[in-house]
Amino acid sequence: MTPSEAFVETMVANDVTNIFGIMGSAFMDAMDIFAPAGIRLIPVVHEQGAGHMADGYSRVSGTHGVVIGQNGPGISNCVTAIAAAYWAHSPVVIVTPETGTTTMGLGGFQECNQLPMFQEFTKYQGHVTHPGRMAEYTGRCFDRALSEMGPTQLNIPRDYFYGESVCEIPKPSRLDRGAGGEQSLNEAADLLAEAKFPVIISGGGVVMADAVEECKALAERLNAPVVNSYLHNDSFPASHELWCGPLGYQGSKAAMKLIAQADVVVALGSRLGPFGTLPQHGMDYWPKDAKIIQIDADNKMLGLVKKISVGICGDAKAAAVALTERLSGRTLACDSTVAERKDKVATEKAAWEKELDEWTHEKDAFSLDMIKENAEETPFSGGEYLHPRQVLRELEKAMPEDVMVSTDIGNINSIANSYLRFEKPRSFFAAMSFGNCGYAFPTIIGAKVAAPHRPAISYAGDGAWGMSLMETMTCVRHDIPVTAVVFHNRQWGAEKKNQVDFYDRRFVAGELDNQSFAEIARAMGAEGITVDRLEDVGPALKKAVDMQMNEGKTTIIEIMCTRELGDPFRRDALSTPVRHLDKYKDFV
Repeated sequence: MTPSEAFVETMVANDVTNIFGIMGSAFMDAMDIFAPAGIRLIPVVHEQGAGHMADGYSRVSGTHGVVIGQNGPGISNCVTAIAAAYWAHSPVVIVTPETGTTTMGLGGFQECNQLPMFQEFTKYQGHVTHPGRMAEYTGRCFDRALSEMGPTQLNIPRDYFYGESVCEIPKPSRLDRGAGGEQSLNEAADLLAEAKFPVIISGGGVVMADAVEECKALAERLNAPVVNSYLHNDSFPASHELWCGPLGYQGSKAAMKLIAQADVVVALGSRLGPFGTLPQHGMDYWPKDAKIIQIDADNKMLGLVKKISVGICGDAKAAAVALTERLSGRTLACDSTVAERKDKVATEKAAWEKELDEWTHEKDAFSLDMIKENAEETPFSGGEYLHPRQVLRELEKAMPEDVMVSTDIGNINSIANSYLRFEKPRSFFAAMSFGNCGYAFPTIIGAKVAAPHRPAISYAGDGAWGMSLMETMTCVRHDIPVTAVVFHNRQWGAEKKNQVDFYDRRFVAGELDNQSFAEIARAMGAEGITVDRLEDVGPALKKAVDMQMNEGKTTIIEIMCTRELGDPFRRDALSTPVRHLDKYKDFV
């Protein structure tokens, strides 16, 4: 077969049916046979969007997402998206056709060294060294993406798609992960048997391992409150009596107050990243004296961020089963305090829900000024500017069953962490630690391709929306209906908050003067709805979802919001400004 055939047949062996990208001459010989192989190439507006779509596709499907582009600029456009996928532990395979071997180093058209671009953000980089090794390297990239749960790069000199060779298409290799070492599991079980107030952190590893039921079984044996790790709100069902909400930035006060009381914490499938353990809501909630049991499939994560008592390198599902089995039949110290602890959980959750209901707007001096100012203004739509927290609460109430939600980076999107609750895994997608703008919309498009039967909704502020709105045309062109909620507050809110807190409201490059995003959506062939009354928020979302599911329509819901701002990401990230030169003495 030809190397192009070997490449395509190896993808077929790995059940690839969708690839995201923009066509290019570098891989056109292989692209020509995608369709008869059963592979759909979904053309996008920008390759960064393609990378995010592959990320969303993989996070919903639990298998590979694939992105491809023209050598040089088409590939460099993907770097940000692959970095985001890396921190989301998404098994994305980026195929990077490269300059031909006969002209490398001559500075030809669209030539660049593509391997160094991705070395920080990939688990493995396969560079095809000979056309006859095409299937070998392709298969290895797909295997390693799943075995190490992260992006891999398949770099192919463009002339290596041509020729002829005899080869065998490798069968996919899939690891059977274990529960961890016997000694560490026994030590963890002993700690839990002695625990008086155990708390479980359900992390992203629970989602990736399809371990929600096993996490529930462990939690119910211990009658332990369960908190979600940061931006993994779908790792435990919100309707469960032991669910307490997410930790981290703009998370649940109930979760934070309860984990602060823990004497033993089980971090199940969590690397305990900084944003999920830093102080929030004025609380330094991480328990200083608790014994920490950390379970992660990557041994390099154990004890990396937080000091731990027991580290278990294992699969979240298998480890939860092993611990539950070890605790079965044992008398546990926490068995005698079940009623008391359940009452604490219920009390803290009720108090947090009451606070959220009453927290209709921000109360800091800047936000109060903005609320007063906005009350005197009329949006171009003729209504009024809405408080973001009230909007988020109404969106929460209107969420359909089985929904998938992606959130972008930004102030209102971060506050949404308090209001997003899910019943099943593979439902919530955020930019994780890389925190790039323009993430949410293309990611939810990829999620919709993977699960067309599920409602798909993205959240973005107007700044982040500007980076991704052109992918609306991808939805319209290729019949991928989704719903995008855009919070139109005319500012780069997250960074502007720092100018409020540290720079005496000297706003540099933070203001946005936008046209109507609903009108732009209609110009691109989608539906557009502008919302400027609180009572219209829920009905607008329900209408958009109905059009998505029953009419195949993409809808952009533009919600006119005040300029008030919630708490910053972290106040310790900046210092009070000091100026020594006379010309800058007033800039403090």
